[in-house]
Amino acid sequence: MERCPKTSHSSVVVAVTISLFLVTFSSSVRAEQKTIRLLTIGNSFAENALTYLPSLVESAGHKLVVGRANLGGCTLERHWKHAQQFEADPDGKEGSPYGGGKYSLKDLLTKDRWDFITIQQVSYTSHDLQTYQPFANNLHRYIREHAPDATILVHQIWAYRSDDPRFQTSNEGKEPHTHAVMYDQVRDAYRALAKKLNLNVLPSGDAMFRADTDPVWGYRVDDQFDFENASYPNLPDQKHSLHVGWSWKKRDDARRELGIDGHHASSAGKYLLGCVWFETLYNENVIGNHFVPVGLDPEYANFLQQTAHVTVSGGT
Repeated sequence: MERCPKTSHSSVVVAVTISLFLVTFSSSVRAEQKTIRLLTIGNSFAENALTYLPSLVESAGHKLVVGRANLGGCTLERHWKHAQQFEADPDGKEGSPYGGGKYSLKDLLTKDRWDFITIQQVSYTSHDLQTYQPFANNLHRYIREHAPDATILVHQIWAYRSDDPRFQTSNEGKEPHTHAVMYDQVRDAYRALAKKLNLNVLPSGDAMFRADTDPVWGYRVDDQFDFENASYPNLPDQKHSLHVGWSWKKRDDARRELGIDGHHASSAGKYLLGCVWFETLYNENVIGNHFVPVGLDPEYANFLQQTAHVTVSGGT
């Protein structure tokens, strides 16, 4: 009969010690995991910021629960009107526009115990503080009433791309006529709102402008592209664009037409926004996060992570 080898007392002690260490370490890791519950009250710009946030959170070992009160092109005024319509007629259609017509704002505010709730103005009037009120104040009170434990953040949106058609010299004095002017005016308006309501700013716009104007990684307009004689599928060089930019689209008559979206974030822009939101919500350095979207250059992704970190941490 084969005999089992003897096990020394010291070996048993070492094995038990290692086991206890592993159990303790595992418990420590689990204890450090954060679960954040986030509700956004916004529009497509909030959706842009949410695109890659869940993947960044998962890569960092945390959890994220997201609620969406986002409607395309929605203003603060419209969000507030929907809330009023619900209070006046809870069974009416106009009061429950969220989730494909399933939920009112009150439904979403009370659906979970949110840690953070974001509010924002629509991009095309974000430079004009007068368009925020009294709707921002009313929404703020409404949120406080129905989600009193949540931290409300003002989501500062970003300026349009430097070659967006909105930016015309003839618009000077009427509305933002350059990328830099729009950034400055939007930033001032959001910070004024945050100060009035005693809220913190979620600095998406600051990060986008910082990256967009970087001397190495910033976007540069392709001055060599011939727009007058452009033919499908040729496009201008849009390297490092944080916005969707130029693309060919089919018209109703099936012909191709070259158009620009200088408003919404590109994949790179969405990644930068996700990094900004991750750092803000989880209070954790995003530099070194292993998630990078497919097709995004790792070196460029590292720059975007660093930009987000510097922006959120208040660096220069």
